[in-house]
Amino acid sequence: MNNPYNFDTHLNTYNKKPTIFTKGKGSWLFDEKGNGYLDFVSGIAVNSLGHCPDVIVDAIKDQAEQLLHISNLYWNKPQLELSQLLIQQSKHNKVFFCNSGTEAVEAALKLSRKYGKSISPEKTEIVYFKNSFHGRSIGALSVTGNDRYQEVASPLMPNTTIASVDDHEQIKQSITDKTCAVIIEPIQGEGGILTISNATLKLIQSCCKKQNALLIFDEIQCGIGRTGTFFAFETTEVTPDIICLAKGLGGGVPIGAVIANEMASVFVPGDHGSTFGGNPLVCAVASKVTEIISEPLFLNEVIKKGHSITEKLNILKEKHPILGTIKGRGLLIGIEINHDAMSKIVDGMYKEKVLLVTAGTNTIRVLPPLNVNDEDIKTFITKLEIVLSNLDLKN
Repeated sequence: MNNPYNFDTHLNTYNKKPTIFTKGKGSWLFDEKGNGYLDFVSGIAVNSLGHCPDVIVDAIKDQAEQLLHISNLYWNKPQLELSQLLIQQSKHNKVFFCNSGTEAVEAALKLSRKYGKSISPEKTEIVYFKNSFHGRSIGALSVTGNDRYQEVASPLMPNTTIASVDDHEQIKQSITDKTCAVIIEPIQGEGGILTISNATLKLIQSCCKKQNALLIFDEIQCGIGRTGTFFAFETTEVTPDIICLAKGLGGGVPIGAVIANEMASVFVPGDHGSTFGGNPLVCAVASKVTEIISEPLFLNEVIKKGHSITEKLNILKEKHPILGTIKGRGLLIGIEINHDAMSKIVDGMYKEKVLLVTAGTNTIRVLPPLNVNDEDIKTFITKLEIVLSNLDLKN
C-alpha cells in the first residue's frame, strides 16, 4: 500500500524517522501496522506520565466540556488552581503562563531586562554558558551556547556574554554591574546531560547578589520531577530568582511557565502577554500532572528507577567498553559513547523498536516516562545489549 501522505509539504527542519505513530499507551508507541516501540524519548521529556494516561485523558474530556479558551483579559479557575500548586511547590510567589519552553525563556529574559533597567539604563547584559540550550527563537538562541544553533539566525540579540561553567575566574569577570541576569540549566540537557556543580551554582548566585542581577534556572527539561525532586533546584544548594518550566509540566499538552519572586512586580499590564498562555484546558491538565508528580512517594520512585537504570547500565558498561560515563540524575540519564558510533547505536535501537535521542557530541539521552515500570526498564537494557553485541565499528 502506497503512503497517502506527502511529507514534502513540511518544512525540512527535522530528520524524521520513516514511521507514522498512531497510538500510544504508557511507555509504548504504536505505528500504523500495530508495531510497538518502547519510547525512552518521551517527546523529549514531555510525556512525564507516559502516553495517554487516564488521568490526563479524563482531565481533557472534563475541561473540554466546560471551557477551552477565554483570553487573559479574564480569570479562569484552572489557571488559578495551577498557579497556586506551583507556588506551593516553590519558594516564589509569581507565575506567568505561556505555551512552550522557548516562550518561558523569552519572558524571563524580557522580565530581567526590565528589572535591570529599573536600576540603571545600562544594566541590560545577560550572561549565559557554553553547551547550553534555551530554545530556538532569536532571544533564546542569543543565550544558547552552541554555534551550530546560533549561526542560522545571526546576527543575534546584543548585550549577551558567554562563559564556561568550568572557569570560575571567567564567571566572576563576566557578571558585572551591567549584568541584569544570568541564565543557566542546572543540568544541561541538549548539551550532553552535564550537571553543574553546587560550587559553580553557589558562585554564580554569589556574583548575582553582589551585582544585583537575577539568577534564572532553565528547568524546562530537568524540572517537574525529572531529577527526583519536583524542581531541579531542590537538588542543589541554590534557589534561583526565576524558574522557566515547560515540557513535563503538561504531560503532553503544550504549556510553559515562569515562576518568579517579588521582583516580577516590575511587569505591569501591557508589558508582556500570551494569547493562549494559561488557557483552561492546558492548566486543568497541568494541575493533574503537578498533583501526581509532586507526591513524595512518586518522586521517591523516580529516584529508585533512575538508580535501577544507572546500575544496569554500569553493569553493561563492564562488558561493552564503548559505553563511557553514565551521568545525570533521576530519570534524566546520559550515556557517554567512547566511539564515533552514537548514531549507529540510536539507529540500532530504533530497528529493535526502542526510541532514544542524542545530546551533545557523544551522549545518548535516556528519558523514559517518570512512571516507567520495571518490565520496560528490563526490555530497554536487553535491547541495548543486543545492539551493542551486534555493533559493527568498522563500517
